[in-house]
Amino acid sequence: MKRWLMKSEPETFSIDDLARSPRKTTHWDGVRNYQARGFMRDQMSVGDLAFFYHSNCEEPGVVGIVKVVKRGYPDHTAFDKTDKHYDSDSDPDDPRWYMVDVRFERKLKSPITLAMLRKHSNGALDGLALLRRGNRLSITPVSDAHWKFILSLER
Repeated sequence: MKRWLMKSEPETFSIDDLARSPRKTTHWDGVRNYQARGFMRDQMSVGDLAFFYHSNCEEPGVVGIVKVVKRGYPDHTAFDKTDKHYDSDSDPDDPRWYMVDVRFERKLKSPITLAMLRKHSNGALDGLALLRRGNRLSITPVSDAHWKFILSLER
């Protein structure tokens, strides 16, 4: 089992939105970065866990945990001209973009903020992709050691 961090802007789709989804499950669509796409298409497996991270908000941070419940498959929003994630260069016969399905597991007792994580960037969280300068990937792998340490910060 692998571990991940998946970012979403809470105004677009929050951990609470996922918790309210039918069967607390939804597809993780709209990823338009080749490296993040590769993670979903080639590396994510059913049963993998991910931190749900609220980004681009007043206080970014890890707010919950989700489980991958369906392996990567073509992102249908790329083919829908009415969808904000439409990609005119994407071909259903040779899909460019992929998504996975995730299920809500739980909210954290309290958010683990980016500021809290940064306090450990030269120690226990050294090498965590989220903390690398210039990293803007919406999906990143998380080592087992980093996963355990981040969970230890939960109050």
